[in-house]
Amino acid sequence: MAETSTTPPLPNELPVVPLRGAVVLPMTIAPLGVSRAVSVEAVNKALAGDRMVLLLLQNGESDEPGPDDLNRVGTVAIIRQMAKAQGGMRVLVEGIVRARAEFLQNEKGHLSALIKPLPETAERTLEIDAHVRRLQDLVDRALSLATGLSPDIRTLVSSLDDPLRIAYLLASLLDMKAEDKQRLLEENNITVKLDAVASALSREIDVLELKGRIESRAEQEMSQQQRQYLLRQQMKAIQSELGETENGEAEELRKRIDEAGLPEHVKTVALKEVDRLSRMTPAAPEYQMIRTYLDWLLEIPWAKRTEDRIDPVEARAVLDEDHYDLDKVKDRIVEYLAVRKLKGDMKGPILCFVGPPGVGKTSLGQSIARAMGRKFVRLSLGGVHDEAEIRGHRRTYIGALPGNVIQAIRKAETRNPVMMLDEMDKLGASFHGDPSAALLEVLDPEQNSTFRDNYLAVPFDLSRVMFIGTANVLDAIPGPLRDRMEVIELPGYTEDEKVEIAKRYLVKRQLAATGLTPEQGEITEPAIRAIISDYTREAGVRNLERDIGAILHYAAMRIAEGDTQRMKIEPGQLHAILGARRFESEVAMRTSVPGVATGLAWTPTGGDILFVESARVPGSGRLILTGQLGEVMKESAQAALSLVKARASRLGIDPALFEKSDIHVHVPAGAIPKDGPSAGVAMFTSLVSLLTGRTVRSDTAMTGEISLRGLVLPIGGVKNKVLAAVRAGITTVMLPDRNKKDYEDVPEQARNAVRFVWLSTVDDAIAAALEPAPAPVAEAFAASDDQRRAASG
Repeated sequence: MAETSTTPPLPNELPVVPLRGAVVLPMTIAPLGVSRAVSVEAVNKALAGDRMVLLLLQNGESDEPGPDDLNRVGTVAIIRQMAKAQGGMRVLVEGIVRARAEFLQNEKGHLSALIKPLPETAERTLEIDAHVRRLQDLVDRALSLATGLSPDIRTLVSSLDDPLRIAYLLASLLDMKAEDKQRLLEENNITVKLDAVASALSREIDVLELKGRIESRAEQEMSQQQRQYLLRQQMKAIQSELGETENGEAEELRKRIDEAGLPEHVKTVALKEVDRLSRMTPAAPEYQMIRTYLDWLLEIPWAKRTEDRIDPVEARAVLDEDHYDLDKVKDRIVEYLAVRKLKGDMKGPILCFVGPPGVGKTSLGQSIARAMGRKFVRLSLGGVHDEAEIRGHRRTYIGALPGNVIQAIRKAETRNPVMMLDEMDKLGASFHGDPSAALLEVLDPEQNSTFRDNYLAVPFDLSRVMFIGTANVLDAIPGPLRDRMEVIELPGYTEDEKVEIAKRYLVKRQLAATGLTPEQGEITEPAIRAIISDYTREAGVRNLERDIGAILHYAAMRIAEGDTQRMKIEPGQLHAILGARRFESEVAMRTSVPGVATGLAWTPTGGDILFVESARVPGSGRLILTGQLGEVMKESAQAALSLVKARASRLGIDPALFEKSDIHVHVPAGAIPKDGPSAGVAMFTSLVSLLTGRTVRSDTAMTGEISLRGLVLPIGGVKNKVLAAVRAGITTVMLPDRNKKDYEDVPEQARNAVRFVWLSTVDDAIAAALEPAPAPVAEAFAASDDQRRAASG
């Protein structure tokens, strides 16, 4: 037995450097990265002395290991080199001898150990020589497999005579786990050490052999792929000469076509296009165009549909939950579902919601889809002026695509969605065609089962789609297109209806948007009514919701700043939050002098009131019209003046006034264009009021067209005009007698809020609208009547 290596004198105590996942073996050199404070301090301690440290394997990943976290058997090493590095230092250590840490303690920022050396000896026996020879053979075999290893390793192993040095050197070179190296270090039997290293080296050789086989197989497969590629290219060249080119995507496309469930006529077209594609090279200009066309054919839901929720009771509950009132619309949807439930199947209805902005046309379509269990898609037609937007472009054009209808079907991923055609009255025609004409086929229940998109060039069944159109103005929709739809008018809301809508929906929605609870932000009903009357005099509720949102945002700011825990909004607080009132009642002021009458008008945003003002100035009998009036409205004013002249004697007006005076008729809000015949009654009443000196009642508004015979003719938009009168505080509404049929369309609340006067002739209007003449004026008119009678006598 002889000691295999000489070691320098060892001190009794050494600083300890814990190692994570690494073991340094005796008689080997290893680089170490030192970054932890305990390790850096231990290295500094060693460098200040004999440069010796004890390297111990750490159990676990703690950054500040204690004595219980370290293995007790380690390696005493000398620090040969040290270099500063980012975040720590790099040291090169040389293992000297095994040692046991008899006692570990923390000392001034590092670990220190009392050590007991564990020198190793080895006796050269035949068995040990056999183990060494086996290791040398394994090294030769490993070097023959791993071309990246240096051949100097073979020379180094052959030149070593110490079995321990050979074992430790090979163990440090092999990819052994730290736990295995620790067991090797603690093992006292040299034979066991050599066996462990031989086993690890054999395992490494097996890995190298397997790696070699994998690489060989990969190279063989690569060669086979290259060979197939060359053969395929040669085959393409031959088939190209024969006109029989085939490409690899054709089979995949045929499989997708078989699985897509296409109608037979569509499948025939698709397979024909695949045959064309299979004879083209991918570089051909038409190749990508055909491929895109096939992708569209396969992505359109030809057979996929959603099952309708055919339960009228449940549908009614969903519609009532989402929208207040609108009973006529809800009845129509429930009727459709009831008929479908009894009949089993039917084509989708085509509805058109017409009304001012903010009355819930778009959201109503979403509720219908939810009630029926269908997908919802929205198609905006505002500003569309190209027929191809509806029917699609032909495939001969670069960048051609299907029309918006087919694109919406693809987006819905079902053939029977609820499709909303929004803003139908905003369609426009150009030299590209008329999109409203293209919609004729889409919205015709007798034709849309075979709708033909220019891009697809195959019929698609749209009869299962439930189309819902929306518009602000019905007259702007072409007659043939309007004839294909069931028009449902959505008038503006009354004040009570707006209050209910605000309480049920708007406040809740804005509370959720601001993150407030109902207890934190509360808007009282009087405050809501004040917002409606003073800040948002509109037909719908869009501005009402905006103002409610502004109030709750203000409340959220106050609560977030800690000024208060909850806010209850009363009418008196609105001025501080929303500013000054935007609307005031001008009726009494405007009609306090003769010559001013209140009319009722219809606009695309709902009904409104307008004032007709007349004035008499010296002149030559001219009629002056201002206020940006349209041609029809100008003709109404001329007809009204002619009618007044014709009835001057009966009305007590001196005919000579017309010869020496000019009559000026003005309709305020001159920046807004106005047209239509329905202001005829208001103009006639205004002129009579001016020339007789009798004021028009301040609580009365009127509408109606007049004829030169003095008849009051019917007009449109009765419902919206009455609602506008209610919003403006009017209590008496004068309507043509022939509009009595529209009385039922007026909401019950509005009917109860105003008194209706039905006009057959203009005499009825004068009797109902004008206040009694002042006494002096009445006597003057009576005297003039006596003079006229005397002159005639």
